[in-house]
Amino acid sequence: MIGLEVHAQLLTESKMFCRCSAQYADAPPNSVVCPVDLGLPGALPVINRKAVEYTIMTALALNCAIPDFSRFDRKNYFYPDLPKNYQISQYDLPLSHDGHLTIELDGQPRRIGVRRVHLEEDTAKLLHRTDAAGRPYSLVDFNRSGTPLMEIVSEPDIRTPEEARLYLVKLRNILRWIGVSTGNMEEGSFRCDANVSIRPKGAEELGAKVEVKNMNSFRAVYRALEYEIARQTEVLNKGGRIEQETRGWTEERGVTVSQRSKEHAHDYRYFPEPDLPPLVIGREWVKEIEDTLPELPDAKRDRLMAQFGLSLYEANLLTGSKGIAEFFEKTMALNPNARAVANWMVGELFRLLNASGIEIEQSRVTPGHLAELLRLIDQGTISASIGKTVLEEAFGTGQQPGQIVQERGLSQISGVDELGNIVDQILAANPQAIADYKAGKAPALGFLVGQVMKATRGKANPGVVNQILKEKLEN
Repeated sequence: MIGLEVHAQLLTESKMFCRCSAQYADAPPNSVVCPVDLGLPGALPVINRKAVEYTIMTALALNCAIPDFSRFDRKNYFYPDLPKNYQISQYDLPLSHDGHLTIELDGQPRRIGVRRVHLEEDTAKLLHRTDAAGRPYSLVDFNRSGTPLMEIVSEPDIRTPEEARLYLVKLRNILRWIGVSTGNMEEGSFRCDANVSIRPKGAEELGAKVEVKNMNSFRAVYRALEYEIARQTEVLNKGGRIEQETRGWTEERGVTVSQRSKEHAHDYRYFPEPDLPPLVIGREWVKEIEDTLPELPDAKRDRLMAQFGLSLYEANLLTGSKGIAEFFEKTMALNPNARAVANWMVGELFRLLNASGIEIEQSRVTPGHLAELLRLIDQGTISASIGKTVLEEAFGTGQQPGQIVQERGLSQISGVDELGNIVDQILAANPQAIADYKAGKAPALGFLVGQVMKATRGKANPGVVNQILKEKLEN
């Protein structure tokens, strides 16, 4: 049984409880701080309204209920990255509860419960170092301290590492889609902890829960869960006992290692934050936030399938991010050939994006480029094979397809006389292929078409070539 706790930094301009900038990534250590971040005596927090709105927006996107009343609490623990010795978080009255997210496993829907989406502040960052003599020490950078942090807690409904991976991929896509977080795991703006327990099949009682931390990629989450399930299974099969603890994932060794015993909620001595007022969430406000939500990925996927006749596979790929979905629909507005647009995006454009390691928003190829390329193919100006060359050139330079075709002389050869002379040369050079065709061997025609295309560097019109070849071979 697996439950995931995801922490996502929110894309607000300022921090959670002060006016310091939330854009601290490239700033020198301890330069984007104030008395509130440092927990200095007398410093008072003020709630960031936009962070509350983003959390409610996320909760609505995850089908959560929004209560009328919420409040912040103090979560007390002692660690070098927490200057106040408590974190302002939420406990028994969060901003939302009882939602769900549906994933697809082997083509079948699988609903994962979302227990709550709540809001808190991020901690400072510890940097562990070793001096010249080999002695370890730690540095503290408070720039991250106080950044708005949204926590999304799933129910323990996940059963396999693959389900966990699919849940995280879909959750991150939703956060990016609605514009509340970058979802960047490498930068720490999307972090995941996993709670894992196992029990005999059919048993009602839950097994001891082990928390796994330090996973900074989808692959790391998958591998850590695989390892931890195997480890707990081996311990129990040998008659051992699983201790409730926190373990860290070590990527280099591919193992989890014990860090500390796992705390219970009462260990944090939660109590209401006395420096912040409770939040009364009006229905009108919730409706205003809900009205700002864009069409969500699942709804857009279903609409694209119904409107354009796309397969489930194609629609899933074309709603893999908001940028991809917008690119598809903008291209369709310029060239309404859904089959061609989907094929070229899923095939050639995705190949180029993957090879270059960039998102579609960073691509030099725009919807206008792709629509123009498809028109050139439809008009017979270039062949589909030449179209791939043109798209690759446009991807690298940003030039318009028509300009590339003109400058490089890539226009398709469709003239019967010109192609007839080339076909005569190919037939003269391949008597065996002629004999094979006469003997009823169908692949011979394809071979001859390929030779003509090769001789013209892909510029011959395949349909015209087929027609000329058949006429000459029959005669």
